[in-house]
Amino acid sequence: MHVCSRWPEVPLKKVLRYVDERVELQDMTEYITITVKRRHGGLGERERLLGHQIKTKKQFRLIPGVFIISRVQCWHQAYAMVPDDVPPNMIASTNYDQFVISPEVDHRFFWWQSHSPSFAEAIRSSAAGVVIEKMVFNRDAWLEKTIALPPLEEQRRIVARIEELAAKIDEAKQMRRQAEDQSEAFVNSVLSGIGKDQSKFLGHLGQGTLSERNGLSRRPSGTESGPIVLRLADVASGAISLKNPRRGNLSGEEVETYELSVGDLLFLRVNGSRDLVGRCIPVYGASETVCFNDHLIRVRLDPNVFDWRFVSIMANGPTAREYIERVAITTAGQNTINHSMLAALPIPVPPLPEQRRIVVYLNGLQAKVDALKGLQNETAAELDALLPSILDKAFKGEL
Repeated sequence: MHVCSRWPEVPLKKVLRYVDERVELQDMTEYITITVKRRHGGLGERERLLGHQIKTKKQFRLIPGVFIISRVQCWHQAYAMVPDDVPPNMIASTNYDQFVISPEVDHRFFWWQSHSPSFAEAIRSSAAGVVIEKMVFNRDAWLEKTIALPPLEEQRRIVARIEELAAKIDEAKQMRRQAEDQSEAFVNSVLSGIGKDQSKFLGHLGQGTLSERNGLSRRPSGTESGPIVLRLADVASGAISLKNPRRGNLSGEEVETYELSVGDLLFLRVNGSRDLVGRCIPVYGASETVCFNDHLIRVRLDPNVFDWRFVSIMANGPTAREYIERVAITTAGQNTINHSMLAALPIPVPPLPEQRRIVVYLNGLQAKVDALKGLQNETAAELDALLPSILDKAFKGEL
């Protein structure tokens, strides 16, 4: 590991002791098996099983306060500290190694040091195998490596400073998330206000619908050529994405029936999430022919009644969403809507000039919100980089 000139290098085997307290499984006793999540994600419960249901009988008791490493996920920083209040029936398989930490080492200091790049490198260089996902941790090789270790009081000072700075970073992240939530809430409140202002014009989608059609029911194989056939995965973000398109050998008649045009609206006909079913995705056009499958409903509007951009905004607004989530049918865990539900979707029908004015206003507002989100994302990246920088300084003796 990295050497700090002010701190002595101590072999890991001097400060860690491998422990493996075997558990004799009782057939009718319940045990909790574990998982150690990647990237310092912590120790978690995998499943609860009776002793006779556990196929691998070689299991070990979890020791409170020890450092635990996933032998098969060590490359991905799958290590954790076992909590002091760990349940007595929680067990670890042979896929995990546990180490008691010497009293000469502050546990929090060791845990923070495990976040450092040099610590990860020491772990990885102690793993054997050809493929990363199949590399297995060699504890004996790791224990031969050294760790830069200041005196105990200095360890505690460093921990206090790290945790003080980490708390400030977490606070900043929370404020950023709150600002993002508030911007979303502001847009929704504006939409609600527009809906109330337009209540005197309240109508339904069917008043200005020229046609509604479910998509292609035949599933392209994925190896075919021909037009793109949109799936739910292609509209999951709320907009059409053609990054990983599925194509289909469609007949001329099928292309004519299912081709999308600028101004078409796609509604999610079926989805496992009630929050997503019925979402409206406007079609702005594409450089090639695009059709759609039967997880989607295409709606074409009468341009003498509706501006399609106005409808796409209002169809995702609070009033329309409340209606969709109330009337959607749930069967076998899937939520669905149909043509009659869409025809009754509450949409204001003000004069076309008013619709266009609202579109311009909301597009301007959304542009400002998107710009704010862009800044927030940049800030998030900067905040994410802060802690590794702090830890790097801490374990170079510069904090």
